[in-house]
Order: sequence, then C-alpha cells, then structure tokens
Amino acid sequence: MTDFTVRNRSSAAVNAPREDIWAALTDPGLLPRLTPYLREIEVDGDRWRWHLSRIPVLGVAVAPSFTEVMAFDHPSSITFEHDPARGDERAGVSGRYHLHEASSRTDLAIDLAISVDLPFPAVARPAVHTAMKGVVGAMGRRFSTNLVRHLAG
Repeated sequence: MTDFTVRNRSSAAVNAPREDIWAALTDPGLLPRLTPYLREIEVDGDRWRWHLSRIPVLGVAVAPSFTEVMAFDHPSSITFEHDPARGDERAGVSGRYHLHEASSRTDLAIDLAISVDLPFPAVARPAVHTAMKGVVGAMGRRFSTNLVRHLAG
C-alpha cells in the first residue's frame, strides 16, 4: 500500500447570494445529491464522516470512508482536516472553501488535498496521480454544475 495525494484548487464567480451557497455547502443531506461518488455524510458534532461509493482508479475500485474535522466561519469559510484520531482510515481530505461577496455574485474558491492509501507500488505514482486528478476533476465539474443547478431552483 502506498499513500497518494492530489490537490485541487479552483474558483468561480457564482450568480447566487453567499447565504444560499453557504446553506448548500453546509447541508450534509444535500451534499451527496450534488457530489458524484458521495453516498452519505454522517454528522457527529464537528466530525463529519464521508462515505463514498466505488471509485475506479487504474482498474481498482475503492470505496473509502473518512472522518473530517469541520470548522465553519459563517458565512465566509469552511475548513476541514482529516481527523487525526482516525489512523485506521485509508483516506482523508484537507482543505478550505472560501466565499466572498462580490456585487451581485459570490466568488467561491476551494483548495483541497485528497490522500488515499492504494494497493499500488510507489513507482506507479505518476499514473496513479494522473488517474486521481482525472477523477477529482470530473467530480469537481459535476459538483459545480449540480450546485449551480440547485441554486437556480
């Protein structure tokens, strides 16, 4: 098993009020409907346990679950770190959403790093990173499309 990490940074001007975006990003019942491969989120205080469905990576399908420590600075930022007490989990995400009002829209930025322990040797790192970036990029594009559709009503 080898730990692989990819980072995703993106931003967009969203034609919606910041409060509406905030409500969507902090709704653990809604997020699985917006996010590809996200099956469920269990909430226990500031600990959110994310359950993903099977995700294909180079012929291997993984279905990780991981616990994030969530911090909410309403209405401008959401930060999350993999729970350090959960050393038994093979995946985790660390990152931040930032929301900034800009006239009639909201500037939304995300910066996250996804780590997962996969059954590949370290020598496969370039191929695994390419595959992971492809999956994460597709998830991000679909999430963005679904979020905008949700906000439009």
